[in-house]
Amino acid sequence: MDVRQPASDQADQRMSTSRRPPRDTGTQLAFTSSQAALYLGVSLATVRRWSNAGLLRGSRTPGGQRRFSRDQLDTFLRSLDRTDGRDNSLSAG
Repeated sequence: MDVRQPASDQADQRMSTSRRPPRDTGTQLAFTSSQAALYLGVSLATVRRWSNAGLLRGSRTPGGQRRFSRDQLDTFLRSLDRTDGRDNSLSAG
């Protein structure tokens, strides 16, 4: 008996990868570098640069790929708001 899947099912499995960030929240290391770049609104090279500099904390898989949790990305975004160099306490007028 042949238990192979129909060609259409195999194509569906290959095409099922998504470029959107994962839906899981919290500390699960679910964002790839590319997904983190989309989430942060920057280029992949920028995510790599920030990660290499230690500014964007994440983890590495056994294969060396970067992974980030939503909490890590959100914490990084909040840190940018605090260190943007502008004095937001002054009002015009």
